[in-house]
Amino acid sequence: MINPIKSATAELREILMSALGTLVSEGKIEAVPLPAFNIEIPQDKSHGDFATNAALACAKPLKSAPRKIAELICGAVILDGTSFERVEIAGPGFINFFLAKNWFSGVITSVLTEKENYGKTDTGAGKSILVEFVSANPTGPMHIGNARGGAIGDCLSSVLEWAGYRVEREFYVNDAGNQIEKFGKSLDLRYCQLCSDEGQKLVNSISDADELAGAIYADAERFPMPEDVYLGTDIIVHAKNFYDIHGSEYVQKTEEERREALAAFALPKNIKTLEDDLRQYRIEYDNWFRESKLHGSGAVSEIVELLKKSGYTYEQEGALWFKSTEFGDDKDRVLVRANGIPTYFVPDIAYHYNKLVTRGFDTAIDILGADHHGYIPRMKAAMQALGVDPNRLDMIIMQMVRLVKNGETYKLSKRSGKAVTLKTLLEEVPIDAARFFFNLREANSHFEFDLDLAVEQSSKNPVYYVQYAHARICSIIRNLEAEGHSVKELSKEQLTVLEAPEERDLIRYIASLPGTIDTAARDYDPSKITRYTQELATLFHKFYDKCRIKGAEEELLYARLSLCKAVQITLKNTLDMLKIDCPERM
Repeated sequence: MINPIKSATAELREILMSALGTLVSEGKIEAVPLPAFNIEIPQDKSHGDFATNAALACAKPLKSAPRKIAELICGAVILDGTSFERVEIAGPGFINFFLAKNWFSGVITSVLTEKENYGKTDTGAGKSILVEFVSANPTGPMHIGNARGGAIGDCLSSVLEWAGYRVEREFYVNDAGNQIEKFGKSLDLRYCQLCSDEGQKLVNSISDADELAGAIYADAERFPMPEDVYLGTDIIVHAKNFYDIHGSEYVQKTEEERREALAAFALPKNIKTLEDDLRQYRIEYDNWFRESKLHGSGAVSEIVELLKKSGYTYEQEGALWFKSTEFGDDKDRVLVRANGIPTYFVPDIAYHYNKLVTRGFDTAIDILGADHHGYIPRMKAAMQALGVDPNRLDMIIMQMVRLVKNGETYKLSKRSGKAVTLKTLLEEVPIDAARFFFNLREANSHFEFDLDLAVEQSSKNPVYYVQYAHARICSIIRNLEAEGHSVKELSKEQLTVLEAPEERDLIRYIASLPGTIDTAARDYDPSKITRYTQELATLFHKFYDKCRIKGAEEELLYARLSLCKAVQITLKNTLDMLKIDCPERM
């Protein structure tokens, strides 16, 4: 795995340490412990490709002016046979290094050699990470926030894989607890309405389930519903489909039996719909982990006992409490109510304990909605109380999405049963646009999704802009091949003719991909990859506008053709990482 920037940085540090060693051996500086110093890439390329503050850092222990130390270091560095061709001093003692031609050539040959693997690193060293994302309530369709969470979670998982981690994607199915009881209650009420005299009139006159659901929903006077239930039309559709099979026979059964039967009928259908919609969105999970599994296996009861043994629980007014304030939470949390029923917090603790202890993942990452800020300290507190390093659990808070169409907020009411769902979003915009747009900003930033821009075929649309760059390169290569000029293997020496500023800028940026992937993995921020693709496309267009390929001297033509191929490979690798199509023609 090749990382040109990392390799050059390590080489430069060796050059500097060797120079300092030479200065000590020659008696030009004292043999004293030297502090750490930085090597960085300057924003202004006139300040070199790399710069170091080594002279400034050494000024105090060496009791000398930084500029004087910088002059000594520059006199002692040996650049022959390295990736650097010259060095100069700037300001009070900064030392700037300029890369040699062979380094730029080496970047291109590295990309052309590694091909689809270029950019991958071994930073993760095979450590295991479980990324849990979306985990939408299975009692209804996925909303627009789930659409953002899906794109962020899936792309983050890919970034981590490219950085050398062993990643599994997981959807946590909340198929137990209060929401399922509420689901059963909602279905039962709608089913009983269908079996009523008023409902029968509609059933007999409207056969289509969706049309029937709309009619019942619109007639709230005859078919009222309480506030504490699910009100979407999907509930009516499920009740109607159940009725089509069983008729009104379940009216004679107990309320508990009806609710249980209706939930058992509808829940698998909802989960299957979630799977299908996410698969269409190009998300394939390794695991669909069911909450009911935790209850059925006794893991929930076991967690209560483990927390009791930890010494961080107490009883008050018949309820069992967790001393989460001892770990920085703002208040203690109820584990088991006075009626003996665990709160939702307990299966959540059991689930995270299962991730980190039972299954032994090195790290677990949760991608959560904006309303989950308070969830983080209490869950980390629970892990710590159970003897699990809380730093192994990371939680990404994702902010809200605002849909915009024709310059105005585009949001239909959830209460009308017509909220914008993942499915309806993908009917409005291409999958490529959805996945790219949702990763344009960091997860913790609010995001405005412009539906008009997402379908626009122009350079204003960022995903179109990047895809067009890829297609343009494919076209250039294809047209030159038709004229007998194919990409061919060139030596580093043959590639040294690429000296134009636009060529150098493009090569430097290609070289930064492995480091960008590592940074995106470290920060859990796949938006760094979408930004990278946009900047790479921009630099390519600048290069192509300034540097003629067709009609150039043969040596230069083939070198520039190799550079085009390197850009094409790099762009494709980044888009593949995001699971976004790379068209060869547009």
